[in-house]
Amino acid sequence: MSKVSVLVVDDATFIRDLVKKGLRDHFPGIQIDEAVNGRKAQQMLARQPADLILCDWEMPEMSGLELLTWCREQDTLKTTPFIMVTSRGDKENVVQAIQAGVSDYIGKPFSNDQLVTKVKKALHRAGKLQALAASAPPKMLSTGAFANDSLSALTGGKAEVVKPAAAPKAAAAPAAAPTPAAKPSATTGGRGQGQLRLPAGSMACVIKALSLKEALLVVKRAELLPQVLESAVLDLEQGEAAETARLNGYLHAVAALEPKPDSEWLQLTFKFVDKDPQKLDYLSRLIARGTAQKHFVPGA
Repeated sequence: MSKVSVLVVDDATFIRDLVKKGLRDHFPGIQIDEAVNGRKAQQMLARQPADLILCDWEMPEMSGLELLTWCREQDTLKTTPFIMVTSRGDKENVVQAIQAGVSDYIGKPFSNDQLVTKVKKALHRAGKLQALAASAPPKMLSTGAFANDSLSALTGGKAEVVKPAAAPKAAAAPAAAPTPAAKPSATTGGRGQGQLRLPAGSMACVIKALSLKEALLVVKRAELLPQVLESAVLDLEQGEAAETARLNGYLHAVAALEPKPDSEWLQLTFKFVDKDPQKLDYLSRLIARGTAQKHFVPGA
Protein backbone atom coordinates (compact mmCIF):
# COMPACT_ATOMS: atom_id res chain seq x y z
CA MET A 1 0.00 0.00 0.00
CA SER A 2 1.41 3.41 -0.99
CA LYS A 3 2.09 5.91 1.76
CA VAL A 4 -0.16 8.87 2.45
CA SER A 5 1.73 11.99 1.39
CA VAL A 6 1.56 15.50 2.80
CA LEU A 7 3.17 18.63 1.35
CA VAL A 8 4.06 21.33 3.90
CA VAL A 9 4.50 24.76 2.31
CA ASP A 10 5.88 27.67 4.36
CA ASP A 11 8.73 30.14 3.94
CA ALA A 12 9.58 29.85 7.66
CA THR A 13 11.82 26.90 8.55
CA PHE A 14 10.61 26.98 12.16
CA ILE A 15 6.97 26.52 11.11
CA ARG A 16 7.79 23.74 8.68
CA ASP A 17 9.79 21.89 11.34
CA LEU A 18 6.99 22.37 13.85
CA VAL A 19 4.39 20.94 11.47
CA LYS A 20 6.61 18.03 10.40
CA LYS A 21 7.42 17.09 13.99
CA GLY A 22 3.76 17.15 15.00
CA LEU A 23 2.71 15.03 12.03
CA ARG A 24 5.47 12.45 12.45
CA ASP A 25 4.71 12.04 16.15
CA HIS A 26 1.02 11.35 15.52
CA PHE A 27 1.09 9.77 12.05
CA PRO A 28 4.29 7.65 11.92
CA GLY A 29 3.40 6.16 8.54
CA ILE A 30 2.99 9.48 6.77
CA GLN A 31 5.27 10.73 3.99
CA ILE A 32 6.13 14.43 4.35
CA ASP A 33 7.59 16.71 1.70
CA GLU A 34 8.22 20.43 2.08
CA ALA A 35 8.46 23.57 -0.04
CA VAL A 36 9.76 27.03 0.86
CA ASN A 37 7.13 28.90 -1.16
CA GLY A 38 4.18 28.48 -3.49
CA ARG A 39 6.29 28.44 -6.65
CA LYS A 40 8.41 25.54 -5.40
CA ALA A 41 5.28 23.71 -4.24
CA GLN A 42 3.71 24.19 -7.67
CA GLN A 43 6.72 22.56 -9.34
CA MET A 44 6.63 19.62 -6.91
CA LEU A 45 2.87 19.10 -7.26
CA ALA A 46 3.11 19.19 -11.06
CA ARG A 47 5.48 16.23 -10.87
CA GLN A 48 3.77 14.31 -8.07
CA PRO A 49 0.37 15.24 -6.54
CA ALA A 50 0.06 15.01 -2.74
CA ASP A 51 -2.77 13.57 -0.65
CA LEU A 52 -2.89 16.68 1.56
CA ILE A 53 -1.46 20.20 1.31
CA LEU A 54 -0.71 22.33 4.39
CA CYS A 55 0.14 25.80 3.15
CA ASP A 56 1.02 29.24 4.49
CA TRP A 57 -0.68 32.29 2.94
CA GLU A 58 2.01 34.99 2.84
CA MET A 59 5.14 33.77 1.04
CA PRO A 60 7.60 35.17 -1.51
CA GLU A 61 7.26 34.39 -5.25
CA MET A 62 3.82 32.76 -4.96
CA SER A 63 1.34 33.12 -2.12
CA GLY A 64 -0.73 30.34 -0.62
CA LEU A 65 -3.88 31.79 -2.18
CA GLU A 66 -2.26 31.77 -5.63
CA LEU A 67 -1.13 28.17 -5.13
CA LEU A 68 -4.64 27.17 -4.01
CA THR A 69 -6.18 28.80 -7.09
CA TRP A 70 -3.73 26.97 -9.34
CA CYS A 71 -4.39 23.63 -7.60
CA ARG A 72 -8.13 23.90 -8.14
CA GLU A 73 -7.48 24.38 -11.88
CA GLN A 74 -5.57 21.08 -12.14
CA ASP A 75 -7.45 17.83 -12.78
CA THR A 76 -5.18 15.91 -10.40
CA LEU A 77 -5.54 18.45 -7.57
CA LYS A 78 -9.13 19.68 -7.85
CA THR A 79 -10.30 17.69 -4.83
CA THR A 80 -7.02 17.40 -2.90
CA PRO A 81 -7.50 18.58 0.71
CA PHE A 82 -5.85 22.01 1.03
CA ILE A 83 -5.49 23.46 4.54
CA MET A 84 -4.42 27.09 4.80
CA VAL A 85 -2.12 27.59 7.81
CA THR A 86 -1.87 31.32 8.36
CA SER A 87 -2.03 34.27 10.73
CA ARG A 88 -4.59 35.91 8.42
CA GLY A 89 -7.71 35.19 10.41
CA ASP A 90 -9.80 38.18 9.36
CA LYS A 91 -13.25 37.45 8.00
CA GLU A 92 -12.46 38.81 4.53
CA ASN A 93 -9.38 36.57 4.28
CA VAL A 94 -11.32 33.49 5.33
CA VAL A 95 -14.05 34.26 2.80
CA GLN A 96 -11.43 34.80 0.09
CA ALA A 97 -9.84 31.42 0.83
CA ILE A 98 -13.21 29.65 0.86
CA GLN A 99 -14.13 31.17 -2.49
CA ALA A 100 -10.83 29.91 -3.90
CA GLY A 101 -11.64 26.36 -2.77
CA VAL A 102 -9.81 25.91 0.53
CA SER A 103 -10.71 22.75 2.47
CA ASP A 104 -9.96 24.03 5.97
CA TYR A 105 -8.18 26.73 7.91
CA ILE A 106 -5.65 26.69 10.79
CA GLY A 107 -4.86 30.01 12.42
CA LYS A 108 -1.33 30.79 13.58
CA PRO A 109 -0.24 30.27 16.23
CA PHE A 110 -1.59 26.75 16.60
CA SER A 111 -1.11 23.88 19.03
CA ASN A 112 -0.33 20.29 18.07
CA ASP A 113 -3.84 19.43 19.16
CA GLN A 114 -5.34 21.83 16.62
CA LEU A 115 -2.97 20.75 13.85
CA VAL A 116 -3.49 17.01 14.25
CA THR A 117 -7.27 17.37 14.62
CA LYS A 118 -7.48 19.32 11.35
CA VAL A 119 -5.25 16.83 9.55
CA LYS A 120 -7.28 13.87 10.82
CA LYS A 121 -10.48 15.54 9.64
CA ALA A 122 -9.07 16.27 6.18
CA LEU A 123 -7.63 12.78 5.71
CA HIS A 124 -10.86 11.18 6.93
CA ARG A 125 -12.89 13.14 4.38
CA ALA A 126 -10.44 12.11 1.66
CA GLY A 127 -10.64 8.45 2.69
CA LYS A 128 -6.93 8.36 3.58
CA LEU A 129 -7.06 8.10 7.37
CA GLN A 130 -7.59 4.32 7.42
CA ALA A 131 -4.37 3.81 5.46
CA LEU A 132 -2.48 5.62 8.23
CA ALA A 133 -4.37 3.91 11.02
CA ALA A 134 -3.45 0.51 9.63
CA SER A 135 0.27 1.22 9.99
CA ALA A 136 0.23 3.23 13.24
CA PRO A 137 -0.24 2.14 16.88
CA PRO A 138 -3.84 2.85 17.97
CA LYS A 139 -2.79 5.29 20.67
CA MET A 140 -1.03 7.50 18.10
CA LEU A 141 -4.35 8.27 16.44
CA SER A 142 -6.39 8.67 19.61
CA THR A 143 -7.50 12.12 20.71
CA GLY A 144 -5.70 11.60 24.01
CA ALA A 145 -2.35 11.93 22.23
CA PHE A 146 -2.99 15.46 20.96
CA ALA A 147 -2.00 17.52 24.00
CA ASN A 148 1.52 18.56 22.96
CA ASP A 149 2.20 22.23 22.28
CA SER A 150 4.99 23.80 20.24
CA LEU A 151 7.44 23.61 23.15
CA SER A 152 7.01 19.91 23.85
CA ALA A 153 6.99 19.08 20.15
CA LEU A 154 10.40 20.67 19.65
CA THR A 155 12.10 19.93 22.97
CA GLY A 156 10.63 16.62 24.03
CA GLY A 157 8.80 18.22 26.96
CA LYS A 158 11.84 19.95 28.45
CA ALA A 159 10.54 23.38 29.43
CA GLU A 160 12.75 26.26 30.49
CA VAL A 161 12.16 27.95 33.82
CA VAL A 162 11.39 31.67 33.85
CA LYS A 163 14.50 33.51 35.02
CA PRO A 164 15.22 37.14 35.94
CA ALA A 165 16.20 39.25 32.96
CA ALA A 166 19.90 39.68 32.37
CA ALA A 167 21.52 43.08 32.19
CA PRO A 168 20.28 44.71 28.97
CA LYS A 169 22.58 44.72 25.96
CA ALA A 170 22.76 47.45 23.35
CA ALA A 171 19.17 47.91 22.28
CA ALA A 172 17.99 47.58 18.72
CA ALA A 173 16.23 50.49 17.10
CA PRO A 174 13.12 51.25 19.17
CA ALA A 175 9.64 51.03 17.78
CA ALA A 176 7.19 53.90 17.68
CA ALA A 177 6.32 55.44 21.02
CA PRO A 178 2.99 54.37 22.54
CA THR A 179 0.22 56.61 23.74
CA PRO A 180 0.08 57.19 27.50
CA ALA A 181 -2.92 54.88 27.80
CA ALA A 182 -1.02 52.05 26.14
CA LYS A 183 1.89 52.23 28.56
CA PRO A 184 1.18 49.53 31.18
CA SER A 185 3.60 50.73 33.81
CA ALA A 186 6.38 53.22 34.35
CA THR A 187 8.66 50.26 35.07
CA THR A 188 8.32 48.75 31.60
CA GLY A 189 10.11 51.43 29.65
CA GLY A 190 8.01 50.57 26.59
CA ARG A 191 8.57 52.21 23.18
CA GLY A 192 5.64 50.70 21.26
CA GLN A 193 2.66 48.44 21.57
CA GLY A 194 1.23 45.36 19.95
CA GLN A 195 -0.74 42.19 20.46
CA LEU A 196 0.98 38.85 21.01
CA ARG A 197 -1.09 35.85 19.95
CA LEU A 198 -0.25 32.48 21.50
CA PRO A 199 -1.98 29.10 21.01
CA ALA A 200 -3.76 29.54 24.36
CA GLY A 201 -4.79 33.17 23.92
CA SER A 202 -3.66 36.75 23.31
CA MET A 203 -1.65 39.22 25.40
CA ALA A 204 -1.17 42.96 25.05
CA CYS A 205 2.51 43.80 24.92
CA VAL A 206 4.90 46.74 25.02
CA ILE A 207 7.79 46.69 22.54
CA LYS A 208 11.06 47.70 24.18
CA ALA A 209 13.25 47.17 21.11
CA LEU A 210 12.79 46.05 17.54
CA SER A 211 15.09 44.80 14.79
CA LEU A 212 14.62 42.86 11.55
CA LYS A 213 15.33 39.61 13.42
CA GLU A 214 13.61 39.98 16.77
CA ALA A 215 11.52 42.06 19.14
CA LEU A 216 12.00 42.56 22.86
CA LEU A 217 8.55 42.56 24.45
CA VAL A 218 7.14 43.21 27.90
CA VAL A 219 3.88 41.56 29.00
CA LYS A 220 2.02 41.42 32.28
CA ARG A 221 2.40 38.09 34.05
CA ALA A 222 -0.74 36.00 33.72
CA GLU A 223 -1.87 32.65 35.09
CA LEU A 224 -0.73 30.92 31.91
CA LEU A 225 2.96 31.69 31.35
CA PRO A 226 4.36 31.99 27.81
CA GLN A 227 6.73 29.13 27.03
CA VAL A 228 10.15 29.12 25.40
CA LEU A 229 9.95 27.93 21.76
CA GLU A 230 6.19 28.46 21.72
CA SER A 231 5.00 29.62 18.31
CA ALA A 232 3.31 33.00 18.27
CA VAL A 233 2.12 35.86 16.08
CA LEU A 234 2.92 39.51 16.84
CA ASP A 235 0.35 41.96 15.50
CA LEU A 236 1.72 45.46 14.94
CA GLU A 237 0.06 48.59 13.58
CA GLN A 238 1.70 51.53 11.88
CA GLY A 239 0.57 54.80 10.36
CA GLU A 240 -2.67 56.72 10.20
CA ALA A 241 -4.30 54.00 8.10
CA ALA A 242 -3.66 51.53 10.95
CA GLU A 243 -1.78 49.17 8.63
CA THR A 244 -1.41 45.85 10.42
CA ALA A 245 1.43 43.37 10.07
CA ARG A 246 1.04 39.84 11.36
CA LEU A 247 4.57 38.70 12.13
CA ASN A 248 5.12 34.99 12.70
CA GLY A 249 7.75 33.75 15.10
CA TYR A 250 8.50 32.00 18.35
CA LEU A 251 9.51 32.87 21.90
CA HIS A 252 13.27 32.56 22.20
CA ALA A 253 13.50 33.61 25.86
CA VAL A 254 11.15 34.31 28.76
CA ALA A 255 12.43 36.17 31.82
CA ALA A 256 11.20 38.21 34.75
CA LEU A 257 11.57 41.90 33.93
CA GLU A 258 12.74 42.73 37.44
CA PRO A 259 15.35 40.71 39.40
CA LYS A 260 12.79 39.19 41.75
CA PRO A 261 10.70 36.00 41.53
CA ASP A 262 7.36 37.79 41.97
CA SER A 263 7.93 40.33 39.20
CA GLU A 264 4.62 41.49 37.77
CA TRP A 265 6.10 41.87 34.30
CA LEU A 266 7.80 39.42 31.95
CA GLN A 267 10.35 40.22 29.26
CA LEU A 268 10.05 38.11 26.11
CA THR A 269 12.45 37.75 23.21
CA PHE A 270 10.36 37.13 20.11
CA LYS A 271 12.26 35.82 17.07
CA PHE A 272 10.79 36.48 13.61
CA VAL A 273 10.64 33.58 11.16
CA ASP A 274 9.00 35.18 8.09
CA LYS A 275 11.01 35.54 4.88
CA ASP A 276 8.30 37.52 3.11
CA PRO A 277 9.81 40.72 1.59
CA GLN A 278 6.61 42.67 2.34
CA LYS A 279 6.91 41.91 6.04
CA LEU A 280 10.61 42.77 6.08
CA ASP A 281 9.79 46.07 4.38
CA TYR A 282 7.11 46.73 6.95
CA LEU A 283 9.56 46.09 9.79
CA SER A 284 12.12 48.39 8.18
CA ARG A 285 9.59 51.21 7.99
CA LEU A 286 8.42 50.61 11.54
CA ILE A 287 11.99 50.65 12.84
CA ALA A 288 12.74 53.86 10.91
CA ARG A 289 9.61 55.50 12.24
CA GLY A 290 10.49 54.46 15.78
CA THR A 291 14.03 55.81 15.42
CA ALA A 292 12.66 59.17 14.29
CA GLN A 293 10.50 59.33 17.41
CA LYS A 294 12.93 57.85 19.90
CA HIS A 295 13.21 61.08 21.84
CA PHE A 296 9.44 61.37 22.30
CA VAL A 297 8.31 60.68 25.87
CA PRO A 298 4.56 60.01 26.36
CA GLY A 299 2.96 62.55 28.66
CA ALA A 300 6.05 64.78 28.72
